[in-house]
Amino acid sequence: MNTPSDEQLVAYLDREIDPEQRARLDSAISEDPLLSLRVQWLSRSNLPYKDAYDELAQQAPLDRLQARLDAIPSPERPGLSRRWFIGAAAATLVAGGVLADRLFLGWQTQQSHNWRGLVSDYMALYVPQTLEHLPADEAAQRAQLHTVDARLGLNLSVAALKLPGAEFKRAQILEYDGVPIAQIVYLDARHGPLALCVTRSNSGSQPLAHERRHDMNVVYWTEREHAWMLIGHDSPAGLADKTNLLRSRLTV
Repeated sequence: MNTPSDEQLVAYLDREIDPEQRARLDSAISEDPLLSLRVQWLSRSNLPYKDAYDELAQQAPLDRLQARLDAIPSPERPGLSRRWFIGAAAATLVAGGVLADRLFLGWQTQQSHNWRGLVSDYMALYVPQTLEHLPADEAAQRAQLHTVDARLGLNLSVAALKLPGAEFKRAQILEYDGVPIAQIVYLDARHGPLALCVTRSNSGSQPLAHERRHDMNVVYWTEREHAWMLIGHDSPAGLADKTNLLRSRLTV
């Protein structure tokens, strides 16, 4: 069968599809490890959607919805939850869909900032001694990349990830709220720990952008179904050069 959408998988989890469709999905999930992971991730979102819809449908007047929109915090600050978005979006649809796009874009932007913030918090703990003892065993690195590929639908190789002046040390999967994040760490001879990180994304392709977190420079971008970032103590220009080199080799 064609790869099911998230909407179909949610209907599957909610037992809102007919027995024949359910049987086909049962078979597909048992045969496809990546599809099984998607189902596991979606199944963690056990939120009372119907209750949120029922409550907010009674609060549909536009002035009340506008007040909620005005209260949305800056995407730079935490506070906008997925539960709030789903409920507010439902009420907005009742009111005619006037604010739906703005609500979604604010929520999506916060999620994009959030994963980079999590990675940056983790990288702030790294010092050269964290990585110095790790052996440069290419067979082990290939096995680590195989795990990353299986979780995120990538096709990475040790050769494609080599960087001048930086030794590839380890590839591993981190996880936050059931969302896998791959971290490929290097030890840069001049600038210390460096990491290339990637997670799934539905925001489409976006060009390179720069930011600074925890006294580290970050280059980030998205390509189709994946969001990427390179983070370290190198200069923005140096990170951009490394990023362009990696992008010229990476195949997804």
